[in-house]
Amino acid sequence: MRLHRYPDAEAAAQACAAHVLDRLSSGGNFAISGGSSPRRMFEIFGQARFDWSRVHLFWVDERVVPATDAQSNYKLAFDAWLSPAHFPSSNIHRVQTELGPREAARVYIGEIRRRFGLKPAELPRFDLIHRGIGPDGHTASLFPGEPLIADAAGIAAPIWVEKMSQWRVTLLPGVLEAARHTVMLVVGADKTAVLREVLEGQYRPSQYPAQIASRRENCDWFLDAAAAAGLSET
Repeated sequence: MRLHRYPDAEAAAQACAAHVLDRLSSGGNFAISGGSSPRRMFEIFGQARFDWSRVHLFWVDERVVPATDAQSNYKLAFDAWLSPAHFPSSNIHRVQTELGPREAARVYIGEIRRRFGLKPAELPRFDLIHRGIGPDGHTASLFPGEPLIADAAGIAAPIWVEKMSQWRVTLLPGVLEAARHTVMLVVGADKTAVLREVLEGQYRPSQYPAQIASRRENCDWFLDAAAAAGLSET
C-alpha cells in the first residue's frame, strides 16, 4: 500500500481526485462510496474537463432510501458530480433502492453480471474502487462482526445495519479483493485511532473490515493530517 499524507482535507481530496482522473484516463469500470468524506472529491469531478463517456459508474454500497433522500449515496454523487458534469445516464448503474433491499440487490447483481460479461461463479474486476472508513473501522456497508465479511464468493447482498437501523446493499469482500486498484480517502480526527489499527495493527477484518483489500500494493491511501496523526512516520 502507498500512503499519501496532506495537511488538510481539501488537499487530500484534490490529490485523490487527480489520482482517480489519471487512473480513469482511458476509461473503465469505477465503483464509488458515499458518506461525508468524498463530497469535495465529487465536486472536483463535477468541475473537471474529462470525458466521462468512457467510464461506467457503480456504487460500493447504498442506503435503502429513496434516490432523492439526503442519505442516498447516489444523490450525493448526482448533485455534486454527475449532474454538473453531464455524466451519461446510460453509464450510471445505481442501486435501485425503490425495489426494496432484496430485490434491489438481486437486480444490481444482474446488472454487474451483464456489464462485466460474467460466467457463473465469476466475480467482477473493477478497474478502480473508491472506499473510505468509518470511526468503527467499517468500509462499504461491512460493519465489525458482520457475518458477510467471510463471504468471498458473492457479488453483493442486502444487509441490515443494526446500529443504523437501516437496510443497505453492499458489494462483498471478494469483489473488493478483486479490484485492479483501490483508493482510500480518509479525513478527520475521528478516524485517527481506528486508522492506526487498520493500517498497523494485526490483520483482523472481522473487527476492522476496512483492512479488506486495503493493505496491498495496489491500494493508495489519501489522508489528511488529522486522520494520519496516530500513524508511525515510516
